[in-house]
Amino acid sequence: MFHAYPPAHNAGAEWAAHSLLRELAARGREVDVLLSDPRSGDAAYEIDGVSVHPYRSKADPSRWMRGDDRAQVIVTHLENTARASVLGEINRIPVVHLLHNTFEKSKSWLVKGSPSLVVYNTAWMKADAEAWWRIHRGDRPMPWGITVHPPVAVADYEATPGDRITLINLTAEKGARVFYALAERMPRRKFLGVIGGYGEQILRDDMPNVEIVPNTPGDRMAKDVYARTRFLLTPSAYESYGRVAVEAMCSGIPVLAHPTPGLMESLGEAGTFCDRDDLDAWESAIKQLSAPAAYKRASKASSARAASLSPAADLDTWCAAMEGVAKRGVTR
Repeated sequence: MFHAYPPAHNAGAEWAAHSLLRELAARGREVDVLLSDPRSGDAAYEIDGVSVHPYRSKADPSRWMRGDDRAQVIVTHLENTARASVLGEINRIPVVHLLHNTFEKSKSWLVKGSPSLVVYNTAWMKADAEAWWRIHRGDRPMPWGITVHPPVAVADYEATPGDRITLINLTAEKGARVFYALAERMPRRKFLGVIGGYGEQILRDDMPNVEIVPNTPGDRMAKDVYARTRFLLTPSAYESYGRVAVEAMCSGIPVLAHPTPGLMESLGEAGTFCDRDDLDAWESAIKQLSAPAAYKRASKASSARAASLSPAADLDTWCAAMEGVAKRGVTR
């Protein structure tokens, strides 16, 4: 049960969820996605073996709550967590929460929703939730949880890097102001801004060295974005992981990032970290990494990091956990 889904909705959480669900479909499970956003379109469709059903009415889930089509497990995230949790409890169907952030609202449903399984997208998020639980609910055991990094297969995002300095999702939180400020400081460099799948976009058309392109489906990111990118900027105020950073590294693209816990976990030693308020540091890092020898080293480190994040083991963990939830058949 999700609010929106690829390819129409292109955001990291939705592509991460799809990467998990398509693996279940590939291993023989029947996967149906019910959308709650009335703007989700008119026609049902299939993507990578996952059947997607657009919103019709609030009664949409009833087909899967009972009878021959009764679901074995409900998977949910973000704004659908509350409703899915209630439906799971009423119909005694186990519910799995995909957690993409450490916000209080998300963690509160670990208590109110009583999930059978919680899937954290990073180790630091799981540690944060455990610390929160000890303070707020230390008198009872936490829901069962696993850590699964958002699956990114190198082959899906591999391209020959281009010549642009790129930011994906032009919101203030993602660092649009840093992006434009660097473009002003470096007028001889080419910059590429990709409109995001959510948030208020900051769009400027007064800079000749900045090109803005539309929101891009995940299956076209390699060809349309990474093949044009020399450096990826991620000056985000908050990132629980940083999927686009990992996608870029699949093409050996060096990533410059604000040191959020998520980006530090995803990029590891391959990342170049600068405080988002220190424009001098960002400009200096770009110039230093532009030297041929430095770029070659950074590109090699990025490729190696992407390869080390191969999702095979995490996907095995995810599928095994889901089979265990399905076999139990009732909420914990």
